[in-house]
Amino acid sequence: MNLSRVALAAGTAAASVVLLSGTAFAHVGVQPQGQAAQGGYATVNVKVPNERDNASTVKLEVNFPLDHPLASVMPQPVPGWKAEVTKTKLDKPLTLHGKQINEAVSKVTWTADGSKIGPGQFQQFPLSLGQLPENTDQLVLKAIQTYDNDEVVRWIEEQKGSEEPQYPAPVLKLSPAGEDHHGGAASTAPTASASASADAKAGHESDGGHATTETASASSTDTMARVLGVVGILVGLAGIAFGVLAGRRRSA
Repeated sequence: MNLSRVALAAGTAAASVVLLSGTAFAHVGVQPQGQAAQGGYATVNVKVPNERDNASTVKLEVNFPLDHPLASVMPQPVPGWKAEVTKTKLDKPLTLHGKQINEAVSKVTWTADGSKIGPGQFQQFPLSLGQLPENTDQLVLKAIQTYDNDEVVRWIEEQKGSEEPQYPAPVLKLSPAGEDHHGGAASTAPTASASASADAKAGHESDGGHATTETASASSTDTMARVLGVVGILVGLAGIAFGVLAGRRRSA
């Protein structure tokens, strides 16, 4: 009997841990697609779970730190949601691609426009970021989540010690510049991280970058055509040789 009670108590405790763990991790977060390297570009997803059983999320506001400003933040369209980018004038201008930038993105707001994040659901909001700062290893992106019952949850608490706060702010970790293509590290094969970073960078650059891509594509097409032409000639010669050999055999 005592063993049964002990087993029951242990099972109840284990179940409580699982439930509490699920609740603790169900918060707004930000995750890069690949790596987000210092001084480079990145595509990230802001993940928003719905924590309520009787309400739906209808608005999300993500704030960007102006002490480590970003000159460009571009949201990817999300069906059923309207995105608005807010910029703020900088006390000290940034230099990006040889140009001075006098303002930086301070906030991106998504508002439901025909869609909601219902109970038991989550939504991802993709962002293209650049150029990432070189003098910090993380960006704290404080977020505000609004439900359709007018409840507002502020994910703005920064973690000071080992214990996670109740409403932690999303944190984007930045890897050292040398680990990203922008930092100059060589690689014999493209990786998912490099591909995501390259896609993000392309979105922030001028049309000159697209011209380079088109030229490379045209060159690749021309090379393929030449290879196919040579293969065709070889196949033709092989056919002629076979025909001649067959004719000689018949004559013999």
